[in-house]
Amino acid sequence: MQTVLIIVHLIIVLALIGVVLLQRSEGGGMGLGGGGGGVSGFMTGRGQANALTRATAILAGLFFVTSIALTVMATSTRAPRSILDGAAPAAPAPGQQAPAAPQGGNVLEQLQRLQGDQPAAPTPSAPAPTAPQQ
Repeated sequence: MQTVLIIVHLIIVLALIGVVLLQRSEGGGMGLGGGGGGVSGFMTGRGQANALTRATAILAGLFFVTSIALTVMATSTRAPRSILDGAAPAAPAPGQQAPAAPQGGNVLEQLQRLQGDQPAAPTPSAPAPTAPQQ
């Protein structure tokens, strides 16, 4: 059903593009003549009842209806899930030792230690590095 609706949606899109390109320009932009359009425009009787204008409105309405229908169909088939589902720590497999709990520090330091980018917390016996004095 979703595939059929996608095909209908694409046909509507192509028809909408074609109808918009077939419409006559009303001279709203600056053309080669230096700007400005003629008296014929949107407010004339012929412009308002134009078949292309009506076709554009109908195709635009169908485009929105098929877009909303595709969105509803896509979200109805997807099972709801929480963002926290992926954050639960995995239990170690039998025979494997769980990783040691991070010791102190902020979250960035804990993550770096877990990835092995930074050594564990400094030992109290080692002196702290000092900044050079000027």
